[in-house]
Amino acid sequence: MEKFKLVATTAMGLESIVNDEVKALGFKTTSENGKIYFEGDGAAIAKTNMWLRVADRVRIIAGEFHATTFDDLFEQTKAIPWEQFLSVDAAFPVAGKSVKSTLYSVPDCQAIVKKAIVERLKIAYNRTGFLDETGPLYKLEVSILKDKVTLTIDTSGTGLHKRGYRLGQGDAPLKETLAAALVKLTRWNPDRPFVDPFCGSGTIAIEAAMIGQNVAPGYNREFLSEQWPWIHKEVWDQVREEAEDLAKYDQPLDITGFDVDPKMIRIAEGNAAEAGFNDLINWQQSDVRDLTIDGLNGVMVGNPPYGERMGELEEAEELTEVLGRLMATHPSWSVYMLSSLENFETMYGKRATKKRKLFNGFIRTDLYQYWGKRK
Repeated sequence: MEKFKLVATTAMGLESIVNDEVKALGFKTTSENGKIYFEGDGAAIAKTNMWLRVADRVRIIAGEFHATTFDDLFEQTKAIPWEQFLSVDAAFPVAGKSVKSTLYSVPDCQAIVKKAIVERLKIAYNRTGFLDETGPLYKLEVSILKDKVTLTIDTSGTGLHKRGYRLGQGDAPLKETLAAALVKLTRWNPDRPFVDPFCGSGTIAIEAAMIGQNVAPGYNREFLSEQWPWIHKEVWDQVREEAEDLAKYDQPLDITGFDVDPKMIRIAEGNAAEAGFNDLINWQQSDVRDLTIDGLNGVMVGNPPYGERMGELEEAEELTEVLGRLMATHPSWSVYMLSSLENFETMYGKRATKKRKLFNGFIRTDLYQYWGKRK
């Protein structure tokens, strides 16, 4: 099967994690802001969609070129062998964006790219008139940055953070991909206790369980490229069978999620059951002020309240202070907290071993890392 240039997109600050994930699947990579490039065939598309925990999407790069006129855009788009990707009845909406480029009108760029591809397919398939677009869906994007045009095809469909287990969520849910990133950054393994003191709908704890038992994040969902005729069903079947074989369902886990809101505990229990971890994660309704932490060499990961709303800042600071006092009595534990509080370290009572800038949606945050002294 032919190889394509592929790109795994990710949130800013998580590139190194996704780069390691792609390499671990056996691909050579190069990276830039928010993008990890690699090459692969249809099987690679299936495998990366199935296994990448932190990436947002996997896209095919159909073509790249510079264009400063609409004629340039049309002719160079038309020169791409679109028939390699799109069937004669393909449905292919074109999204677009343009930044610091001569061709700044996104609707015009979308229309021109669409027209060029139609012309190419009509010639390739010896058709006249309209193409009916009643077949498989291919989501295309024209992206222009400083006059460089990149034409991509989305292989994932719904973003990879949609694992399929989250039936319910709270007011400010953490994306599954970011939750997985937080767990991976701790280098936690299932021989150690794991606690989330602000579990909400349970995403961090569930992602830890998936990592602990090596459950493929895409195992219980579908991908857009499964509709495409040139990636045969047998390819997807084989990737899913491999995922099933590699899962360690007998691996014991010591994972606990706490939340002050009993409603969120019920939601977390439902999400965990949907993910297949019904009896493997311990959920407890508890205020941080009342937490009891057991065991040695554990890992605590949390996304505490940011105090973004009026009147909530004081509470967020108090919870941080309480948490700092609690964990000072557990020096063998490592603590990782994602927070937008600029005075987090002051309130926690200790300077972080390491800080990492991350974005939770559009909120700029820091991951404060306190490494325990293992016993």
